Order: sequence, then structure tokens, then C-alpha cells
Amino acid sequence: MKPLLWVVVVALRSLTGSCGSGVLFTKHPSNQTVSQGNKVSLGCAVEGLTEPDIIWMKDGEKLYSTDQVFLTLGEQHWETSHSVKSVQQQDAGQYWCVVESHDQMFSSERAWITVEGVPHFIQEPQDVATFPSIPFNLSCAAVGPPEPVEVLWWLGGVQEGGPQQSPSVLHVPGVNSSIKFYCEAKNTRGISVSRTGTVHIKVLPAAPVDLQLLRITDNNVTLSWKPGFMGYSELSTCVIQVVRVSGRRWNLPQQEVQVPPHIHTLTGLRSHSNYSLRVSCANEVGASPFSPWLTFITPESVPSVAPRNLSFELSGQNLSLQWARLKEDELQGKLLAYKLQWTHGGEPQEPLLFKENSTPTLDAARFFNASIQVAACTAVGCGPWSPSVLVMPASAPVQVQRSRMWVGLLLGLLVATIVGLLLTIAAQRREKETKFGSAFKAPGPESSVFFTAARSFSRNVADLHESTLDSLCISSELKNKLQDVLISERLLTLGHMLGKGEFGSVREAILKTDDSSMQKVAVKVLKSDITSSGDIEQCLKEAAYMRDFHHPNVIKLIGVSLHRRPGQRLPIPMVVLPFMKHGDLHTFLLLSRLGDEPFDLSLQTLVQFMLDIARGMEYLSSKSIIHRDLAARNCMLNENMSVCVADFGLSKKIYSGDYYRQGSVSKLPVKWIALESLADNVYTTQSDVWAFGVTMWEIMTRGQTPYPGVENSEIYEFLIKGERLKKPADCREDIYEIMHRCWSPVPKCRPSFLQLVVQLETLHLSLSPATPLKEPLLYVNLEGDNSETDREEGAVGARILGPEATSEGSNWSVPWQRQAEDEEKDWLMVGSGAALAIGGDYRYIVGPCGAIAEEAEEVGSVGRRGDLANGPVDELRDEDDDVVIKV
Repeated sequence: MKPLLWVVVVALRSLTGSCGSGVLFTKHPSNQTVSQGNKVSLGCAVEGLTEPDIIWMKDGEKLYSTDQVFLTLGEQHWETSHSVKSVQQQDAGQYWCVVESHDQMFSSERAWITVEGVPHFIQEPQDVATFPSIPFNLSCAAVGPPEPVEVLWWLGGVQEGGPQQSPSVLHVPGVNSSIKFYCEAKNTRGISVSRTGTVHIKVLPAAPVDLQLLRITDNNVTLSWKPGFMGYSELSTCVIQVVRVSGRRWNLPQQEVQVPPHIHTLTGLRSHSNYSLRVSCANEVGASPFSPWLTFITPESVPSVAPRNLSFELSGQNLSLQWARLKEDELQGKLLAYKLQWTHGGEPQEPLLFKENSTPTLDAARFFNASIQVAACTAVGCGPWSPSVLVMPASAPVQVQRSRMWVGLLLGLLVATIVGLLLTIAAQRREKETKFGSAFKAPGPESSVFFTAARSFSRNVADLHESTLDSLCISSELKNKLQDVLISERLLTLGHMLGKGEFGSVREAILKTDDSSMQKVAVKVLKSDITSSGDIEQCLKEAAYMRDFHHPNVIKLIGVSLHRRPGQRLPIPMVVLPFMKHGDLHTFLLLSRLGDEPFDLSLQTLVQFMLDIARGMEYLSSKSIIHRDLAARNCMLNENMSVCVADFGLSKKIYSGDYYRQGSVSKLPVKWIALESLADNVYTTQSDVWAFGVTMWEIMTRGQTPYPGVENSEIYEFLIKGERLKKPADCREDIYEIMHRCWSPVPKCRPSFLQLVVQLETLHLSLSPATPLKEPLLYVNLEGDNSETDREEGAVGARILGPEATSEGSNWSVPWQRQAEDEEKDWLMVGSGAALAIGGDYRYIVGPCGAIAEEAEEVGSVGRRGDLANGPVDELRDEDDDVVIKV
């Protein structure tokens, strides 16, 4: 019966979510299917632990969330959630949460997030290299959801066949010239365009280039070269031709080598010789022309042989020596001298040097009974010695004297032995005695160290002192700029996260003002593990920029606050900004086209967006500020649907001249960057005008990615050839003319922001000359609030707003906007018992403060910073919007 009882217990535990050891999951994540760009949230609750560390998992790997909030549901009962503000395809997968107790890991049930959106490619067509009229295939595959996905091919600008189910293979019977191609993938959500590929015709390669010598010795040479144009076909072999010039031309056998690598060592060369060589490489079509000749001289070496036929002549008291000359090939260099070495009485004598192959008359008596050798010498050194010759009179008996040095050798060994013994004895007797105890007090049974503490502290201090700018190691200039905008931390109550980035997060917050009223704001918070004063100073520089901004279309700084952390030397800076209720312009435009409830935007509304941005940029340019990252994602929509230019992470103030030169390696949004900035890294107000033209194109296309089908690495070549963004569908000619003038290759020929404001004001008045108020707009739920009120309104569908809704002091009655009553309830909850974690000991994980000021230049993914001003993070951007530009 016991086994059966155990099975019943296990079954009951699985039904109730019990993990054993008193740990019980009371809430599990649930399967969800959402549209691309919408918000999704998963919940998980666990009971039975005092302070659990609940970790979210995705497809078997930990999720390092920066906005995880723990809520207390009861004693030892905790709830947490994981949310994504703007879902992308990469967010799809299987999610669950785990918790650790008594060295055991327990898991909740698993749930799937399915993301519906435009198709994304899992296989894009690649470049093809082929011979003329040879058939080949092109492959393209894309998936949803939703399914099915149809693929349409374009070859040379002409549609090939009809739609095919993905994956698709296009059979091409052959081409005779280079041609471009790409595929389109379509489902019920929209159309995606693949990369543009090219069909290349294989041809003969060009001659190798940059032929050079890497290393050269007397008879070995290592050379390298680079392949020229390879003819769209891999090189297989290279041929090296070598010629030696020595009086007449000697063609050496050519050598064939396999490539890569494009490097080879020639061996068996002669020293001090003239050579020429050249290289040709071949692909499957044939061999390339030869490279130009490379001429070199091998270095000198020592002579290869000793002088031959060494002999002497005695004539009375005169002695002369002679020997045969060495040949040129035997010398292996330029002869400097012949060296004569001689030994007399067993002792070596001072050598003699002679220019010729014979000696002048010498004193015979000096050389009697001497042994003589000779060698030839070049600048490198001397060659081998000739056999020795003993100089003796012809009538004297030949005696070979042997020098015996046994006595000297024995005496030397005896002295060395005695010295070694003395050194050994001295080393054994030497001792070092160090008594460390006497450094503190006299010797005794114990040693004590007496000291006076320089600082005392307690890790359990409940009340932290208020932080000031003096506690930060920042420059005096920056401190003075921010002194009068410092806000006490006690006046802020943080709420849920609006966005996150590489270095921080943006959160909703309530700010208590001097008159005890409440104001909803957005707070940029630097990531808690960034603790250096340099990082903090970078974070505060953007706040210093915004401090002096006073314009309705430019976001303005409210203040700066400092959060003091227990046990940490430096506080976390928090930048307080106005709350932008309707998020960033790019997300708004995308949702108008791709959201669950698409809505129309009139031309007058779109032009009003452009006009607001132009007014804000005209104000910044008058303040000598270059934005350098103007795009729809960095423009925010306030409660009146007016656009404010935001995110000054890459901005620079011009102190002299009229341009700024980028001097470091940065990751920048190349599809918004002006032509001269891509070429020379020079940024001016005119380069901001170029970016404004691209932003106009974004607005007219309602959030499409610029230059569809053009790779980031191809943007510069695309623009330098005179190509520009095409006129959007349903775009008026006069509007396209304005944006096209912003893309003039000559910066001075582009309109100024003041001229753009005048032109857009005129255009806006012509669209509605009798009604200056904004016309009715159709909206959908952007914030995705789950309140009952919003669900009821969402069921009704989109709502039309009249001009009276925009009047000052009135509330926008739109489905995504919380009612004032709901907002009050929400913030009462955040500021009370359920949010003690936020107001007290920061039980949530503090997220980063965003890529702020110079930090964005060094690390940057400019297009993906989640701290873009104060609205929903731009997560709908093309993955390839950024590319690293190295300076």
C-alpha cells in the first residue's frame, strides 16, 4: 500500500503546484499569443519562503531582468512578474520561473509566448557566382506567426513568377550578366523584404598585388602577396617565376603552390646574387596575368670554402706565402681580406690580414717552426681555415713539438676546489635572525598590537543621510549647473518601468512638490552596479544639457536626485524628467499601421508632427547644440499629442567653430547619418537637417525602416552614387521635395531649420486654413492596461476625438489613457503597503540609467537604448539599424 499512497501524494502535489519542502507555487505563467510591438506580461507567485530569489527562465537560460518587482501577498507569500514593453520575434519562446530552497531548485509550470507580426527570415538569398547560361537555384525562407507565409521573388527589378509557400526555391535557367535579386515574404500582418543579393559571372582573376619580401637570408627568401580581384571564384594555385641575373639571365624552374595562404619560402638561392620574381594565380576559369617583377639581392655570407694550395718559399732570411684565389660563387660576398693565423711554440700569435692572395716578404726567422693557416673574409665573417702548413728549413729535421700543460691544468683545478670548499663553509655558517615580535613590544608570552581606528561604521544603520552633490567626485562646473535642480530623494516614489537600456532604466514616479501636490514624472536611474564617479558624471551630463532648455517642443529637465545605498560609497543618480504619456513617435506610428486595432493618421496630423520637431530642432540649433541622433524613436508625444525632441545622449555643444568631429569608435545609426558624417565623422547642424529629412520619411511611411533592402555596410556607396530614399506611397510632391532638399550632398545647400519651420507652417495652414486646431484622430490602446475600464473601452473599438478634446485643461478620452480615478488608485497602491519594497529598502532590482551623454558613444547601440526619453522603449527597430563606424 505504501507505493500506492506515495503515487497519490505526488499526484496531489502536482495538481496544487507544491514543490516539496514547504515551497508552493500559487501562480504559474500562462500561454500568450501577442502581436509584434505590443506588451506582454507573465506572472509567478510562490509561498513558503521568507525572501525568495525568484528567477525567470527562457528556453533554458536565465533572464537577467532589470525591472523585476516583488510584491508581498501575505506572510511568506511573494509574487513577481516578467514583462516586455514591445514584443519582438526574439522574445518568443518558453518561459518559467524557478526558486531555490535548501540547496534545491523548484520550477513553476512552463508557458509559451507566441509573437505574431510581419514575417521574419530564417534563410535569406545569398550571392551567387556562376558561369554564363548555367542554371542555378535561389533559396528563401520566412516564418510567422501568423502563418501561412508566401514568398515572392524579384530578379533584376522584375517579378519572377507568382507567390509561393515558404520555404521557396527559385530555379533560374541562367544569366549572361550580373543581376540583383531579393525576395518578399508576406503574411496577414504585412510584408518583409530580404537582403539584396547579386548574381556574379565568373571571370579570370586579376594579377596579384602587394608582392613583397617578408624575410630574406643568404639562401632563403619568404615572400607574400595579396590576390587581386578573384573573378568571383576562389583561387586554387599560384605560380612563382624566379630569374637569377649573373652576367647572363638564368631562368630557374617555376614553382606552383597551393593557396591560401598567399605566402611561400624559396630555398636554395645563392648568396650575394641578383634575383627577380613574379606571381600569377588561377581560379577555375583560368590563370591571371603575372604581377610586376620584384627585384632583390640576397645578402652576403661567409665564403663557402677555404683557400687552396697554401705554400711558402724561403730565400735566405726571407719568407713569402701564397695561395689560390677563391671563385666568385665560393666567396658568396665581396672579399675584404685574407686572414693569416699562425701558432708558434704552442702559443697563438696575432693574426695578419692581406688584401691579395700572397704576402710580401717576411722575416723568416720570426716564422721558423710556426704553423700557419689562411681563410677568406667578407663583411659577414671569415670562411673555413685551410690545412695548416709548418714553416721549416728544408735541411732541418722535422720536429713536432707538443705543448704539455698538465702542470698548469692540475694547479688550476686545485685552486678552484679550495675556493669552492671555502664558499660552502661560509654559506653554512651564515644565519639570519628576525624577531617580528619586537616590532610591536618586548618579548613576552603574548604580543599585542595597539592602534587607533581612523573610521568606524555599522552595516546595520537604518537611516541613511541625505546625499548631496558634494558626495560625488564630479567636476565643479557640472556640480554648479545641477546644484539648484537637486531634488530630495524623499520626495520621489518610484513606480513601474517604462523602458530600459544598456546602462539604466526609465521609471514612472510620483514627485511631491513644495505645496504637497503630486506630479507624475519619469525618472532615469543609473544601473546599481555602476559605481565609478566617472560613470556617474557621464550620466549627469545629459541632465546638464537639458537644464537650460525652455521650449514646448524640447524635453526639459525637472531635476536631479541621488539615491543613497547602504554600504556603498557613491549614490545612484536619478534624472527627473516630464512624463511623456503617449510614448515615442516611432512606436506610435508603427502601432497605427501594425497594431491590433490599426488607425488612420491624417496628412495634417503627420505634418504637425514634422512641424513640432522642426521647431524643437530650430531651438536647439540656436543654442549651438548638435543632436546627432535625431529620429522618430527619439521624439516623444506628450498628453496634448505634441512632439518633443528628446534623448540627448549623443548631443554635443559647439564651443568654437560650427562643427564637431567624432574622435572615437562609436556605434551610430548609419541610416540617419549625413553623407559627410559617414565619410569624415564631421557633425554640424546641417547633418541634423539630413536626419530630419529621414525622420520626415519615417513619419510619412508611418514607421517603416529607411532604405529597405539596403545593408548598413552598403549605405555609403548607395548614397555616394546619388541614390536617396524613394518617395513614400501617397506622399505629396511638395512634402517629398522638402525632405529631398535635406539630403543635398552639399551641406550648405540644405535648408536651415528656420526655413523648414516656415515651409512646414505654410504647408500646415494650407491643409486646414480655417481650422487651426488639430483635427480628430483615431487611436488604439497603446499602454495595454488591463483595468476593467480599459477592457470595456477596448471592446467598443477605436474612438474619434474632436478638436474640443485638445483644449487646455481637458482630458483626452482615448482607450489607452487611464482615467484620473484609475491613476489615483494605482499610485495610492504604489505609495502604500503593497509597494513598501519600492519606498523602503528598494526590494526591486534597480535598472540602469540609459546610455547617457558620452557613455552612449563608447558603448552605444544608439537605436536600442531603452532609456529613450520617457516613453515606451523603441523595440520595433530593424536589427541592422546600427553599425560600428571606426575612426
